[in-house]
Amino acid sequence: MYNALIKGFSGENPIKGFEFYVRMLRANIVPDNLSFPFLVRACAQLEGIDMGIQAHGQIVKHGFENDVYVQNSLVYMYSTCGDIKAANEVFSRMLSPNVVSWTSIIAGFNKIGDVEMARELFDKMPERNLVTWSTMINGYAKNNCFEKAVELFQVLKDKGIKANETVMVSVISSYAHLGAIELGEKAHDYVVKNNLSLNVILGTALVDMYARCGSIEKAIKVFDQMPERDVLSWTALIAGLAMHGYAEKAIWFFSKMVNSGLKPRDITFTYLLSACSHGGLVEKGLELFESMKRDYGIEPRLEHYGCVVDLLGRAGKLAEAEKFVLEMPIKPNAPIWGALLGACRIHRNAEIAERVGTILIPLLPEHSGYYVLLSNIYARTNRWENVETMRQMMKEKGVKKPPGYSLIEVDGKVHNFKMGDKSHPEIEMIEQKWDEILRKIRLAGYTGNTSDALFDIDEEEKENALHRHSEKLAIAYGIMRTEAPAPIRIVKNLRVCEDCHTATKLISKVFGRELIVRDRNRFHHFREGSCSCMDYW
Repeated sequence: MYNALIKGFSGENPIKGFEFYVRMLRANIVPDNLSFPFLVRACAQLEGIDMGIQAHGQIVKHGFENDVYVQNSLVYMYSTCGDIKAANEVFSRMLSPNVVSWTSIIAGFNKIGDVEMARELFDKMPERNLVTWSTMINGYAKNNCFEKAVELFQVLKDKGIKANETVMVSVISSYAHLGAIELGEKAHDYVVKNNLSLNVILGTALVDMYARCGSIEKAIKVFDQMPERDVLSWTALIAGLAMHGYAEKAIWFFSKMVNSGLKPRDITFTYLLSACSHGGLVEKGLELFESMKRDYGIEPRLEHYGCVVDLLGRAGKLAEAEKFVLEMPIKPNAPIWGALLGACRIHRNAEIAERVGTILIPLLPEHSGYYVLLSNIYARTNRWENVETMRQMMKEKGVKKPPGYSLIEVDGKVHNFKMGDKSHPEIEMIEQKWDEILRKIRLAGYTGNTSDALFDIDEEEKENALHRHSEKLAIAYGIMRTEAPAPIRIVKNLRVCEDCHTATKLISKVFGRELIVRDRNRFHHFREGSCSCMDYW
């Protein structure tokens, strides 16, 4: 009876489960091997390592340390609590670990980010079940190893194993991050053909995938087909609309969500305010910000204040944005000052930028982007001494820009391009194609804008560097290997520089191609010489 009570409370109310264990001891009832798995699971629920160690002590005291079910629960508990050393010690002492034991230790290594060790154990397993496959694929996805998650899913299919909804959520999320819409569509087909349930989690993953891959129309279609939606489903769609710059639509869906009786969460407002910022809807954005606490009882967090700064700054209200930051009720962090600095770049305001820089750089001295932003603002206002100061500061602190890369999916394969990387098997043809593109867009008026290039090299080197930016190589490959009217879709890890933005607009006009570029901040839809961001990003 006590075991039943400990089991019943171990999930919903773990503390209560402990209370019944103590009452059982006080009643002079000796625990058995069925008492401890649920007691230890209660520790895992609480992620309470100290309580877990005490439970482990009780297991040893009562002589159940070699019981396989008890050992499995210990491996699971230590893995869940992040003590992989203790989990591995229990696992290595097991005489005959079963599939549950292996899966738990693999999950533990995934949790601490050691996917290599997790995969090594996965490959050594004498037998695997679907939960094990799901654990390894999810581990890759959670640790940003999206290509490896996709590869392992292919191995699973090749072995004739049918994936479940949990596996497909990890796979579809990986395609979303890679921007691989062809593979994402195939995964969606797999869901339909295998009669998997379009539950809230899987449906939301599909909405997010289509939005991140540049097809907001398909995201809306999946959303409309979902039999049930929660606030995160609505938020995923609002986030997608925000990324694509559809501010009015995002607000419309938000109103529809509220009218359906669902209460928005703080993250819903983050994306909603972001949509207003990208759409230039200053008054509406401020109205929504004020409504958070007034109408929904949500206390604004730093990211919401950051969205308002971005909203005001992008609209050119720099003095108002600076005043807003200085009067915030909570201390502004580096991203908030960074949003204001970014606005200074757009509107070329060196005076406010300098004030912001003196606060921002000491906050995050290792962040290369802020040095580069400030340097470029100085360069545009011909303050070359300040440019040199920034260069020296970066050199002294050992700060380096993160390498940029661009992904493009062609015929179901994702290609990764980096500036200066010659590893692609068709790199010579790609560079020749880019030279051809360059000649044609120059005839259309392209001159090359070196203001965002590295500021410690001369103009000729800057121009050569610009012409080998990763997205330009990806665009050249897309034009080589795809046919109109199919759009060329590219995912970039950094913000699109001004030169690449100008060049891509001209390419869309000269070659009559639609290009959809997802950068760190938003989507850019290039058509007939213009961009959906209206040069405002």
